[in-house]
Amino acid sequence: MDVTLEHIGFPVESVQLSGTLLAPARALPGVLFVHGWGGSQDHDLARARDAAGLGCVCLTFDLRGHEGDAQMLERVSRQQNLDDLLAAYDWFVQQPNVDENAIAVVGISYGAYLAAILSSLRPVRWLALRTPALYKDQGWELPKRQLHQDPDLIPFRHRQVAWKDNRALRACAEFTGDALIVEAELDQIIPHQVIENYVAAFTRARSRTARVIAGADHAFSEKPAQRTYTAVLVRWLTEMVVGAREHAAREKVSERKRARDGQSSAPSAHAVAAGDAMTR
Repeated sequence: MDVTLEHIGFPVESVQLSGTLLAPARALPGVLFVHGWGGSQDHDLARARDAAGLGCVCLTFDLRGHEGDAQMLERVSRQQNLDDLLAAYDWFVQQPNVDENAIAVVGISYGAYLAAILSSLRPVRWLALRTPALYKDQGWELPKRQLHQDPDLIPFRHRQVAWKDNRALRACAEFTGDALIVEAELDQIIPHQVIENYVAAFTRARSRTARVIAGADHAFSEKPAQRTYTAVLVRWLTEMVVGAREHAAREKVSERKRARDGQSSAPSAHAVAAGDAMTR
């Protein structure tokens, strides 16, 4: 994220006043939303609206096998949905009003799982995972539906899994940006151990924030839980985006100060000439 700094001047009466104009760059932070299994982009629109109010460009979309493409639900694979997310990301960062160096990805459940993997394949500055799902690496090309036929899936999710033993967790271990992990207190799908596995994997993150939403089930089906999650997410995004802008502004001001101090400390041409004359 960048801030422009421009030296300007404007007249008043018979003199010209000098000033400095600081402004956000024309390219804005981008927030890419990824819905969960069986969901749609409609689940993200309210939060995308709030993020847009922070001065972000937001993109929601439907993964293959969902909404208008529901006939693929039985056969779509994780690889295909990851390809969907990669295509959405690549299209998004090419938009002229999106800062490709200031991308947040917000995922829900299966979408959070895909978002974690995406962070190892594309630059992601901020990563928010709500009730992230976890799957075994085996059967990557199988239809995602078939993964739930594995009798060991539920026991797997109750086990401690080291980051090196799972693709999504390895991606989290490599992530060096800021991470938010949100857990539903009454989650009947994603056990607490999965959340612990994700939190433990973020060993290199610049910051790691974990929150538990009281009274929330996996789907956040109750309005109070939805409102609380939205507040947590928007507050975190605000801290990240505003903090990045403040940092960029401080850097620009510091650069200007260093340049000005360097000019004032440099000897003038007259002083250099006088010094040369004295040494002859």
